[in-house]
Amino acid sequence: MAGDPRDWVLHCDELLLAVNKPAGLPTLPDGYRGDAPSLIALLQQVFGRLWVVHRLDKETSGVLLFARTAEAHRTLNAQFAAHQTAKIYHALVVGRPTWDEHTIDLPLRPDGDRRHRTVVDVARGKPSVTRCRVLMRFAAYSLVEARPLTGRPHQIRAHLAAEGLPIVGDLLYAGQGGRLQGEAGAVLRRLLTDDAPLARLGLHARALTIVHPASSAPLTLEAPCPADFNVALARLAAPGSSR
Repeated sequence: MAGDPRDWVLHCDELLLAVNKPAGLPTLPDGYRGDAPSLIALLQQVFGRLWVVHRLDKETSGVLLFARTAEAHRTLNAQFAAHQTAKIYHALVVGRPTWDEHTIDLPLRPDGDRRHRTVVDVARGKPSVTRCRVLMRFAAYSLVEARPLTGRPHQIRAHLAAEGLPIVGDLLYAGQGGRLQGEAGAVLRRLLTDDAPLARLGLHARALTIVHPASSAPLTLEAPCPADFNVALARLAAPGSSR
């Protein structure tokens, strides 16, 4: 991965390191390819020992927080476990919601099928809530703000797909319910991949609010959308765009 890890830093002090994670770079080393680049390996070459507080999918960009001491790690883990943090994501989805604001309240079960997806499961799923707001509408796509109130794996991807609004590039979740079958499925597949305005998963972790372990004051970390995301939005918003 090209670039200087120092350029990704959003906040750095004796206890915390927050970065704007580039898309395409895994948070942790690949279990099968230990020599492949990972975000934590690159950062530790510059900043020393780091503790992982939370993760983002490889193709997701945005705010990612690390602890720089074991005590800070314990404190932050407790905050995440108690839902004392607040996260904001921007998701570029296929479709145009009929609502402006909406709360998705569907129980989710991680690793719920053969493809290891997080699935909606009313009987065995855990309570999962995501608050959504439409930021921009285009011809075939929309930009949605998603605020997960719970922390299930792939929660936003699974919830938006269940609403019929799969995230651009997310063939894994768009296929739930067989919606990639037939002619309609071919159109959806094209919008997700071949004709998509963004050549990766259209999900960006825009902001994260925590309580600083030292000061006990709220700290909001914000990650500007990367260039590829902004270019995609500009193209979609251009006059005459049919997307």
